[in-house]
Amino acid sequence: MKSKQIFGLNPNVFFLGLVSFLTDVSSEMIFTLLPLFLFNVLQAPTTIIGLIEGAAESVASLLRIFSGWLSDRLGKRKGLTILGYGLSAFAKPFMYIATTWGIAFGVRFADRVGKGMRTAPRDALVADSLTPEQRGKGFGLHRAMDTFGAAVGIISAVVVVFLWQGESWGLTQDTYQQLVLIGVIPAVLALFIFFFVREPKREMPRGASPTAKLGGLLSGFDKRFKLFLGVIFLFSLGNSSDAFLVLRAQNLGNPVLYILLMLVVFNLVYASISTPAGILSDKLGRKRVILLGWLIYALVYLGFALVSPSASWQLWLLFGLYGLYYGLAEGVARAFVADLVPAERRGTAYGLFHGVVGITLLPASLIAGWLWQVVNPAAPFLFGSGLAFLAMIGLLVLIKE
Repeated sequence: MKSKQIFGLNPNVFFLGLVSFLTDVSSEMIFTLLPLFLFNVLQAPTTIIGLIEGAAESVASLLRIFSGWLSDRLGKRKGLTILGYGLSAFAKPFMYIATTWGIAFGVRFADRVGKGMRTAPRDALVADSLTPEQRGKGFGLHRAMDTFGAAVGIISAVVVVFLWQGESWGLTQDTYQQLVLIGVIPAVLALFIFFFVREPKREMPRGASPTAKLGGLLSGFDKRFKLFLGVIFLFSLGNSSDAFLVLRAQNLGNPVLYILLMLVVFNLVYASISTPAGILSDKLGRKRVILLGWLIYALVYLGFALVSPSASWQLWLLFGLYGLYYGLAEGVARAFVADLVPAERRGTAYGLFHGVVGITLLPASLIAGWLWQVVNPAAPFLFGSGLAFLAMIGLLVLIKE
């Protein structure tokens, strides 16, 4: 008997999307303005902001690799996913008492560890719940729900900022504390949704070895997957934390309220494009859609470098186009990973994929912070645009679908 579906997909995809929706409402309320809180309230330099974002993500990325491998070894994804979401929910309230950048770093680190623990098993759980013909659509729907949550979180932050400080240029500590108090609520609610998520039954192919040793993670993978990881590394090295986009918007004279509204535009475009882009990749192939996304990214970063304070209205367009890049590339890249690897190694594959992206964020963010301080605020974006063009060439030439 065919199980009940939601939007033509396994219910797991919808409920995991709902978990991501609520979690992103919380995370965007609390962490979107973290770079401004560090810069405006705690007086942290951009090198420290780059260190906090990059180091927390990079260390947590090692955990992504381990948790993905462990989910393959256990044959179970759900428990690790719940544990990761739970740790992030537990850590967030402590941002309320952050009075130094060291405390903020500790909270951000714990939140990223939670994300590192859950991301690979969750993506493998989504992939296990989909047929090959549904992967683009399924991951697109998950990305759309995740990102609509981000949009709701930022809109909520807009309301809080407007009520507490109006159109003031900088962020105040009192405003940020109110964001934390309200933002914790959806993070806790998300944990209850897991009652509706079921562990799919997975048939193991004869001779398959899901218990590969941790030291031999790359053994047994297709050459295309290994090349894809290399191309992702190159692209990610120029893709520093989005904290620098927020700082750039303020650097060009925009108040906190306007920056939040720009991020709303970004997330609404991202969410609207994700599912159609996934469906398109099911029909035209993943590589073409990813290449289009990366081309838009390269042009957007070039725009962030060249825009002048007198024409900062162009930032609204750039943030919208940045959402278009995310909608085209993020979910489709995850579906592409599932295309390139055997089912019994999906957890490990997603761990490696997210691990490469996360580990690279530390040098990427440190480079961006250094370029900002030593050269000028436009330099990090020129660097990122250049590496994106090189990554496009690598994907086009080296990897066949």
